Amino acid sequence: MPPTTEKTRTRGAPQRPGDRIFAAASTGSGVLILVILAGVAAFLVSEAWPAITAPAEDIPGDDSFVVYVWPLLFGTLLSAFFALLIATPLAVAIALFITHYAPRRLAAALGYVIDLLAAVPSIIFGLWGVAELAPRTVEPTRWLEENLGFIPLFEGPASATGRTILTISLVLAVMILPIITSVVREAFLQTPRLHEEASLALGATRWEMIRMAVLPFGRSAIVGGAMLGLGRALGETMAVAILLSPSGNVSFNLISSANPSTIAANIALTFPESSGLTINVLIASGLVLFAVTLLVNMGARAVINRRREFSGAN
Repeated sequence: MPPTTEKTRTRGAPQRPGDRIFAAASTGSGVLILVILAGVAAFLVSEAWPAITAPAEDIPGDDSFVVYVWPLLFGTLLSAFFALLIATPLAVAIALFITHYAPRRLAAALGYVIDLLAAVPSIIFGLWGVAELAPRTVEPTRWLEENLGFIPLFEGPASATGRTILTISLVLAVMILPIITSVVREAFLQTPRLHEEASLALGATRWEMIRMAVLPFGRSAIVGGAMLGLGRALGETMAVAILLSPSGNVSFNLISSANPSTIAANIALTFPESSGLTINVLIASGLVLFAVTLLVNMGARAVINRRREFSGAN
């Protein structure tokens, strides 16, 4: 007879009713998520197909669907990219300050305030961007145009209202900041204490200890948190709809009033007055956003899995 291993003993051991119920509930929840995701994808494809196959003259703007959706997709990716570029380093810095520099009471209060930002409705951020942030960016954008106008991002003409892609990127950065910070902070708190103490005992400064022990351990969490924030920025609707005045242009200029809109904002603004094939066109643009978000998450998962073997977590 083959020797009895720990694995065979675990398989043959009787399970309690609670264990069986919990295992079934967990499995059912996972399958349900997949079913819902497949249902959403099937709905989007079926409703978007008439718009994808429709002749160009039936699409809004009398162009093909690709020409219709490209400026929206460009605006979505542009604003989300710069929001992520602003928010990720700031979130990592805040997480490091909370976990390794701030006194305990201050760290607890600051963590609570950062988490509270996630509970603020997006429409509030949009109103804040219109009323407070946009007017305050007028003079800085003029300075950027005068001094850095040779860079395509700041070639101008600068907007007189401040309602630009740069402003909406700042608003989106504030919105995704608590998401990234929370994920990264929890990862930094789980860094093995022995790793930190060993680095300090060998003569490393606090920053050298963070660079050699904390950051490698939390690398996967940084990537995962950034991708969660990117997903939020890609799908943001009300703040963009309130703040931007879209013109349909495709431009890297961040300070001009000729702004490309985003897919989510365009759907929110256009859907109530749409009918017939226009609704199918909007759903098709939603399918594009769904595919982009799915690809972003798949890419993030691939990066995390690739770096796992090099992470201090192992």
